[in-house]
Amino acid sequence: MSKSIHRKELIVIYRQEILKDIRLFTSQPVAKFYDSLFLNLDLSFVPEFPKTGRKGFSNHAMICSFIVMKCEGFSMISDLVDYLHNNLLIAHFCGFDISRPLPSYWTFDRFLKNFDNKVLSKIMKTQVLFLSKEGIVDTSFIGLDSTPVSANTSQNNPKSFLSNKFKPGNQPRADSDCRLGVHTASNQTNEKKYEFYWGYKNHVLVDCISGLPIYEMTTTAEVHDATVALDILAATHSFQPITDCIFLADKGYDVKNIYNQVKELYNGECIIPLNKRNTKNPKL
Repeated sequence: MSKSIHRKELIVIYRQEILKDIRLFTSQPVAKFYDSLFLNLDLSFVPEFPKTGRKGFSNHAMICSFIVMKCEGFSMISDLVDYLHNNLLIAHFCGFDISRPLPSYWTFDRFLKNFDNKVLSKIMKTQVLFLSKEGIVDTSFIGLDSTPVSANTSQNNPKSFLSNKFKPGNQPRADSDCRLGVHTASNQTNEKKYEFYWGYKNHVLVDCISGLPIYEMTTTAEVHDATVALDILAATHSFQPITDCIFLADKGYDVKNIYNQVKELYNGECIIPLNKRNTKNPKL
């Protein structure tokens, strides 16, 4: 009888030791990916803790956790919280002390609301300069495009049959900053279908060879792509020269001043399809 009890105790202890080994609950390729990612992420210019007041959680760890959220494709903070609790090794790589409770949903939510977008822009700039130094990205062949970002409002729900949901004056109560925009349903040149939405636009300049982003800008949805193109090129040129570049864009950027400034300021060349809309002679 005593041998049986002793055997059960050993099994319980063995199970407890297994549960303590956080490596057993995360796939090794995923763990290796995040370990390498965060080792090469420069956050030295971001204060890790406030100078005064409550110490709280590390700002570096919080930033890394939201990078995990985007890499895993989570749309909800609650999914991130569950993922970190079920993958303590990833939480450790983010920089959290896994011997203590991880941040709650409300801690993540408050951090995201108070986080300055300028910090993200500086992180991106630092990474681009590092990749450029390593010869991974360059600006000899660049492309610019935008993608719609829908606001979290019921008026964007395709199942909503309200007749005035896309009326310009019917501002969504859930998001007072978003604006009414329109985007085509596909990239086909003869496609005339389009959709209205409330939200924003994310304009991204990429290195066409590596496919990696170089600069990004988010505007409200009513802003036309061509109106911010030169600002994006100028901002990029301020830290990563785009001299002698080839600039690729779609017909939404077929505007005379873009051709002129790319040629005159950057000695570059534009490859942009002609926008035949409202032209009397499309062949010209």
